[in-house]
Amino acid sequence: MKLAGLRFAVAGAVLICTSAMSVNAEDAANSPAISSAELDTYVKGMWPHVEPGWESRLTQDETQAQCSRVRNNPSPDEAQKITERETATIRYPSDGNVLGYWREGEKIASSGKGGQFSDAPDTQHGGNCYACHQLAPGEVAFGTLGPSLTGYGKLHEFSADAARAAYAKLFNAQASVACSNMPRFGAHGFLTEQQLKDVNAYLFDRESPVNK
Repeated sequence: MKLAGLRFAVAGAVLICTSAMSVNAEDAANSPAISSAELDTYVKGMWPHVEPGWESRLTQDETQAQCSRVRNNPSPDEAQKITERETATIRYPSDGNVLGYWREGEKIASSGKGGQFSDAPDTQHGGNCYACHQLAPGEVAFGTLGPSLTGYGKLHEFSADAARAAYAKLFNAQASVACSNMPRFGAHGFLTEQQLKDVNAYLFDRESPVNK
């Protein structure tokens, strides 16, 4: 599922949860359960004026379906199966270099464009990293869903192995943490190989604001 599809699925779920909060416990207990098919129909019906084929964004893959069933709390055995399956999707750059240009990475990390119905088809995708993380210390607008990444390269002593591990997590976070909330930027082709390199450089370059 692409990021935009995830946003819309979440929006539908939030609406349903908000409505559910307005009823008391007895009413909720007596209400009929909503099947997955009914929920899918409802969510798709919320977006009647979008391009054909968008519904595929709501189709969960094996890992997403598994994480949904366990509410992102897999057992150790389930977590192992997920990380093994997702690790197999990781593709490292053929030139062996996992670092690009940090200035370009800064732009990508700050951009939330791409993948939305309102974006032009040729819109370059951004990582929207600041929605969940603090990166450069001077940035005042950032989310806290993910950990602070300020000083990330410095903290890891600018190690080549650490940079390679970070590239893998950018490519597919599920390979590191089962049922991670972080998008699988590379596995889903949302960011290009060069974009992944550039964002990784934003984390690891000694001249990057992240490490100042």
